[in-house]
Amino acid sequence: MRRATYFDNNGTTALHPKVLQAMLSYLSEQQGNATSRHIFGRSARNAIDQAREQVADAVGAHPSQVIFTSGGTEADNLAITGVAQALEKGRVAISSLEHPAVSRPAEALRWQGWALDQVDCNAHGQVETSALEAILKNKVDIVSIMLANNETGVIQDIAALGDIARQHKAYMHTDAVQALGKINVDFSGLNVHAMSLSSHKINGPQGAGALIMDKRIDIQPLLYGGGQEKGLRSGSENIAAIVGFGAACQLAANEARDRQGKLAVLRERLEQGLHHLDAVIFGAGAERLPNTSFFAFEGIEGETLVMALDKQGFAVASGSACSSDNTEPSHVLLAMGIHPDIARGAIRVSFGNNNELHEVEAFLQALEGELTRLRKLTAIAV
Repeated sequence: MRRATYFDNNGTTALHPKVLQAMLSYLSEQQGNATSRHIFGRSARNAIDQAREQVADAVGAHPSQVIFTSGGTEADNLAITGVAQALEKGRVAISSLEHPAVSRPAEALRWQGWALDQVDCNAHGQVETSALEAILKNKVDIVSIMLANNETGVIQDIAALGDIARQHKAYMHTDAVQALGKINVDFSGLNVHAMSLSSHKINGPQGAGALIMDKRIDIQPLLYGGGQEKGLRSGSENIAAIVGFGAACQLAANEARDRQGKLAVLRERLEQGLHHLDAVIFGAGAERLPNTSFFAFEGIEGETLVMALDKQGFAVASGSACSSDNTEPSHVLLAMGIHPDIARGAIRVSFGNNNELHEVEAFLQALEGELTRLRKLTAIAV
């Protein structure tokens, strides 16, 4: 049996060998606690400081703006809940496209007396500046709009949206978890107060992430304890994961142009084949991440096709891996005005650095075969 092909890199990515090498000594040798004053503790602190610089360099930030977390979900929660706790009850506005790591803490603020507004998107999955302007006519304290969507790959004009939020004196956060490593991400250029990142989306280890923050923002911690991460994220640091995150950021920054070019070639060939097979490609009219294609075929259930392709040796997703317990149609597609019957057929292919053109060709051949088989079964059932 041939080795399975992995096309679910928006879910998680493989650990890069150079990242693993950077981590090994922090996994296999005695390490000190980074708060300790002895030589082992100082060594751990130096490793964290170096990783902080690597993460900051990758996104055009200052190391002092990097708050390490356990991943993108914690970073999003800190960005939303932490700022809300430092304010009186007010209004929070999020886009209709957000990952549950943003939408659920925003919804939870309602229990504390906050009002929640939703910023709608257009049919291409884009949040227009006029839509945000309309919401901000009411006093809004917190705005969160993701930089690149984890399902469609559609990229938002966060710099323009952030400028509008600032004009209305609202705190602006963006979830950049899917964008890092696939497009240029510049914290200062995005015009936001805070930005969430994750390690395992860029060939780093799971269990590490960061919130990049404007130091002038008042924010309260989610975790209290020893006061690590400037008192905003207490708990002994996961040194190996943080070191790996830093190494992955450095690799992504150094290889950005080559990675983006290769991924774009793979997606272009895939979508040529998808058009031939009469697929509906979501967000095709907007700027998207170079590695992501979200599509469906009329009359074909997405989960059924995902399982059929899995048997053929191709790992793809029917939506976000982080919300796989939800069997309802993608909230992102529904927000774009896609009919629920089409939305239920959605599957996502997301390429990574290890994928090759011959794998795309093999996938298209397998896909065509499975579509033919499933349509015959549907015809018999009817």
